Parts: sequence; C-alpha cells; structure tokens
Amino acid sequence: MKTFRILLVASTALLAADFVSAQTWTLTSASTNLSWSAIASSADGTKLVAAAAGIWVSANSGATWTLTSAPNTNVWAAVAASADGTRLAAIDGYYGVIYTSADSGTTWIKNNVPNWGWNSIALSADGTKLVASALNDIPGADEYIYTSADSGATWVSNSIPVTLAVSVASSADGARLVAAGGLVGSIFTSTNSGATWQPTGSFPGVDLYSVASSADGCKLVGGAHELIFTSTNSGATWISNNVPGVDHMFWQSLASSADGNRLVAVASSTVVSSGGAGNIYISTNSGNTWTQADAPVRSWSCVASSADGCKLVGSAYPGRLFVYFGGIYTARITPAPQLNLTCPGNGFKLSWVVPSTNFVVQQSSDLSSWTDVTNASVLNLTNLQNEVTFPLTGSNAFYRLKTP
Repeated sequence: MKTFRILLVASTALLAADFVSAQTWTLTSASTNLSWSAIASSADGTKLVAAAAGIWVSANSGATWTLTSAPNTNVWAAVAASADGTRLAAIDGYYGVIYTSADSGTTWIKNNVPNWGWNSIALSADGTKLVASALNDIPGADEYIYTSADSGATWVSNSIPVTLAVSVASSADGARLVAAGGLVGSIFTSTNSGATWQPTGSFPGVDLYSVASSADGCKLVGGAHELIFTSTNSGATWISNNVPGVDHMFWQSLASSADGNRLVAVASSTVVSSGGAGNIYISTNSGNTWTQADAPVRSWSCVASSADGCKLVGSAYPGRLFVYFGGIYTARITPAPQLNLTCPGNGFKLSWVVPSTNFVVQQSSDLSSWTDVTNASVLNLTNLQNEVTFPLTGSNAFYRLKTP
C-alpha cells in the first residue's frame, strides 16, 4: 500500500504575554461626546455596529462611522451582528422595541414584540436565530426571554423561571443559549434554541450583569460584581476567576473568541467620585488568569471581539459628572491562526478560525516552493471556521497559512 504524508506548517504561536502587551488601544473617529451604550462586531472584525443617539456602523474596523436610518434615540440598550455583519439587531430598552436589519444597517424593520424593557440580544452566526431578554415589571408576567427562528419576523416566548434576565448569549448555530439571571444570581442554559431552559449555576447574593459564549456554546463566561465565573462544559460546573484589582467594580460587558480561549471584559466602578470609570481586562486561557490591558481608564459600556480574538473594540460613555469623555476604541494584533486537519470520507479538510487578517492556504511538495491553493474556502457557520476540502492524491504535501 502506498503511503503519503500531509504536513501542516504552522506560524509562530503568539504567547499570552505577547498577546496582551502587543495591544494598542486607539480612539476611533466616533464622537467622544456621545453616550455609546453598545457595540458588536462581525467575525473578522471589519464590520462594526454601535449605539449612541441612533445606530452607527463601520465597514473598516472603526476607521470611519456612518449613522444609519434607525430611530435617533439615546436609549438603545444593545446591538448584535451576524458573522458577516450583514444582519444586525438593536433593542430600545426605554420604548420596548426590537429592530433588525438585513443589509448592514441601510434599512431597519421594527419587530412585532411586546412593549417591554428589552436589555440584551444575541444572534446566531447566520443571523436567522435571535434571542432577547427583558426586564419586565408587569405583574404576573413571567416570559422574559423571547426567541426568533426567522430573522425576527416572528417571536415566541420562552418559559424560564427567572424574573430578571439581564444578559443573553448564543452559540454560532443558535442552538445553545445562555442567560444571566441578574439579581437572582442564576445562570440558565438552553440546548434547543430556547425551547427549554435549565439552571446551570446559582450564585446567591451575586448580581450578574453580563454573559458571553464560545462558538460551540461549551465555554461560557459570566460577569458579576467584582467576580467573573467561567465554565468549560456548557455550564455544568463553574469556577470563580481570580481577577486582580477589581474592588468596587462590576463587569459591565464580556466578549469571547470563537474557541473561548481569549476573553475580554470591561469593568465599571460603583464609586460615584470615579465617574463610573474602569479598566479592560484580557484572558488568553479561558479565564484562568487575567491581565489588565493597556487601555485608557474610561466609563466602559460594552466590548466586542472578532472570532480570533485579535480585533477588539470597546465603547464608552461620558462618565458620571463627565469626568471622562466617551468614544469607541479598537485594539488589534496580528493573528497567528492554527491550521487544523480532519479526514472526512475519501478526502481531507483544512480548517482555521475566521481570522481578523486575510490569510490564504498555500501548498508545497518540498517546503521550498509554495503556491496558493485554488480550492475556495467555505465559512462553516456552526463553528466560525473557514474550511477547504481536498481529495486524497497519494502524494506528499505540505500546507500553510500565509498573509497575501
């Protein structure tokens, strides 16, 4: 039997310390006078959507911003984006409405949902499945989470025994959902797009503010007052992370890379004299350790990440007493994606997480001469990985990822 070899040639891995130190947080052209309340990113970090006196979009990683046709209001509570940044969602917590866009924010549709105090929303990677939570103070009403399986055209209420759902997150395929229970100190998960929910964590006396998920829904992270909790098994068990120097801070917002290894969190102070200002923290090992990022002290409101965790964006609002300006900041480093190999059927498949910098697959028979692979890559929306399939030829081959 003839044998052959397939060798993946990897680029130098970026060490955790280098990942944090290499970041430079830069103020974008977005106004520093607006109260930026929310922000979201496409998988590659190129398309951004942010909320402040209307909904704004950027198609160049924050270099320039455009005000969309969404209602001009200062009460937008959250925004979300599909993997390609085409489908967007935004919720108005004060007027209790949800808007969706299928053309990167050019036009918006008001969804038919109850007039509740919506406060969080998440999308599947393709943007067709949505989950939203609300703070409902209507006596006797107990449906606080709604889901949609048709891009927001219709919504159904979910039965979840929690009275204050303050944050939701979704896996890439929209099947696995997670919700933070606010003042009740509980985290709930769903494995069937919200049809049923299970309590997975109970933290008595802990106020939960935010939650984020990896692409497969297995790695979860939740933020509370001075505490961050992480799970690597879809919420079956949780551990409390040791984050240094966060006294009197609450975790306003969290974001995760597709693999759940790189996490970013923004903290806001509960001390009035500080203007609500806080810092940004980074983890490169699923929350086992955290490092304060080299970012300015601001009244951070929200943070988002590209799929590879190498493009980060944070929004801020003018702090209490206007101690600090608002604005939108971005940080980026050069990614070093890992090339994976699987052998389905009679061929083999190369895959890598959607990078924030364009990469092409190259092949060689001798590690000396390299040529670009002509096989087109396909984005797998269930795991946010680019995939290229090859037939088995019986010849030795070497493969690598390279920037053009």
